[in-house]
Amino acid sequence: MSKFKLYTLISAICMVSVVFYSFIGFSASPAPGVRLVNPAPASKVLPFEAASSTPQSPVKLVLRAEDATGKALENAKFNLEIFNPPHNPWFTTDFPIVEGTKLLDLETIAPKGELEVQQMLPIRGNYQLKVNVTPVVANAFTPIQQTLTLPVAENSVKYRNFAILAVILLLVGLGGGWVIGGRQAIAPGEIAPARVRLLLSGLTVVAIAALLFVNISAEVAQSQGAGHSHSHEHQEHHEHQGHHEHGSTTALQVDNSGIVRQQGLQLQLLGSTNTSVGETAALQLKVTDEKTNQPIPDLLLNITTVMVEDGFVNFAYKTVTDSTGQFSWEQGFFDGAPHKLQVEIAPQPNAERQFKPFQLEKLIDVEGVAPPFSVRFISLAYMTAFVIVGLLIGLQLKRNLPVQS
Repeated sequence: MSKFKLYTLISAICMVSVVFYSFIGFSASPAPGVRLVNPAPASKVLPFEAASSTPQSPVKLVLRAEDATGKALENAKFNLEIFNPPHNPWFTTDFPIVEGTKLLDLETIAPKGELEVQQMLPIRGNYQLKVNVTPVVANAFTPIQQTLTLPVAENSVKYRNFAILAVILLLVGLGGGWVIGGRQAIAPGEIAPARVRLLLSGLTVVAIAALLFVNISAEVAQSQGAGHSHSHEHQEHHEHQGHHEHGSTTALQVDNSGIVRQQGLQLQLLGSTNTSVGETAALQLKVTDEKTNQPIPDLLLNITTVMVEDGFVNFAYKTVTDSTGQFSWEQGFFDGAPHKLQVEIAPQPNAERQFKPFQLEKLIDVEGVAPPFSVRFISLAYMTAFVIVGLLIGLQLKRNLPVQS
């Protein structure tokens, strides 16, 4: 082979290699996207624990929109939707009604490319966070659509309680099987001894009674919860009449109408404040000048939703009013009890119009929904199965004992 052909072959191989590795490097380079900064991937997130006596805080969620180099995308508009874990008929959660429903939906502008919100997560499973990020300034960056998954583990106390209940039911069945076991005569025309038939009949009666008790209790609790909500609303109405100035926040003159007028400003809460578990309430805050009725943008809003009965914060978010003086969001509730929406409004530090921060409070009446019959029936079936398994084991152990002559 001549030197010319050899050099040509080597040059061609080098060019192909350069193109190939350049293509690999380009395809492997990171793409713009949204990253879940908090909670960290290694952190363990637990769901809300019903009837807990210890204080519980919402989970702090921090989303960051980044370009291909990992730099935050400034002046980004976030649209965030959070969905509860999907329904699992065989292993239900504490709040089966909210399984697979929307928990939160909000749209806001993030000047520094980060969205921070605090949200109580009600049940275990994988939460879906659907994020849509667009630039405030047209063509500043390519819009991003991404779905993130946030796993939430079950509280270990639930597994411990389930294990204790299962052992108790097994022991009950084991004791019953031991008592009726042994050699027993079967009368002609009967398929089982009298004591066996008596025990099975008793178990059937107990199962029916337990099923009726669970269903009636659920219906009574639901009706009482609705009445309890109205009584809380009436109580809160009278409590707010006596509020006075405290700290840096001005006095509240709240009539639960969702309107507060202070220092020439009007803060108004619009939307439905009556909802049910598993549904979202569309809420909207609007700030206007009381004299001119013109919207006031870029005011600081500190929004908090509190569960009245327990005092736990369910949702918290800090934002600003948009160009129309408004902020809108949709919020889902998992506890069928009154919730108190608290909104504090304040001016920007460098704003031309300064005023003393003041608050708005309003009750959101959340109607409880009883679990479906199928969920209650499956739970009862599991408990009955443990008793039957224990019964069969007890019968077998008793029959395998040697007969004493």
